This record gives sequence, structure tokens and C-alpha cells, in this order.
Amino acid sequence: MSRRASVKYIPKIIKVYTTKYVFEELLLLNSSFEKLLLEAIDEGLSSLGDSSKQSVYFHLEKTFNINKQNIPHKIEEFADALEKIFGVGAKVLEIVIMRQLYEKVGGVVEYGQEDLVFTEYVAAMKQSFLKKKQRTGPIHGCVAESEKKE
Repeated sequence: MSRRASVKYIPKIIKVYTTKYVFEELLLLNSSFEKLLLEAIDEGLSSLGDSSKQSVYFHLEKTFNINKQNIPHKIEEFADALEKIFGVGAKVLEIVIMRQLYEKVGGVVEYGQEDLVFTEYVAAMKQSFLKKKQRTGPIHGCVAESEKKE
């Protein structure tokens, strides 16, 4: 194969690489948000005291099959479990967690209702976090030449 013939494949390779890079960047953003969410939950549960927090994590895992690291992926189940454990008191704990999450993520939360539903609030905070990070540009500041606009 001549050098000239192989040049036509370079844009496709760059595009595949760039698409893979964007996907990896989104995974990093998701994992960053999940880390912030777990920190907010941990701090919210800490308001109960350390031994109570550990008891809640134990109960979540043994009774509801939700381990600490999977909470961001099972946020609905987590909220249901809190309600089963604490009853109406779960709302107070959810508010504490939402405040902690807001402090960590910051920014404007686009939420259309006055009544805050914990799971919807977490989803809105995630969207706000991802939008804010996308506006600041790629994580590593790398944009392929073929992706730049002229």
C-alpha cells in the first residue's frame, strides 16, 4: 500500500479515537459525580453519628442488598431503603444529603418543581454538574485537529 493511499484513513482513525476519548471523558465525569454523591451521602449519614452511620450502611447491605459503592447506581432503591429504615424521618436525612451535594457540586440546579423529590434532585444535580464540566472544556484539554471548527 502506498503512503498516499493510507492517508485517507487517518480522519476515520482520529474520529474513532476522539469518540473514544469523549466517551472516556464522560465516564470520568460520571465517576467524579458519583464520588461527590457518595461523599455527600456519607457526610449526611454522619449527622446521625459514626456508629449510626455504620449501622445504616450495614443495614443497607444486608437487608436491601445495596453496598456503599453501588448507591449512585441504585439511588431509587437507596431512597426507598432510607424511608423503610427511618419512616418520615428519611426526608430530613435526604435534605441534609441534598445540602451536602449542593455544597460539593454548586451551580444552578434546573428543577421545575417546588417539591423536592430526592431522586429527582440528585438527577438534576448530576445534569448540572455534567453541563458545568462540559462548558469548561475537555478534562485534558485535548481536541483532535479533525474536530476543530474552521
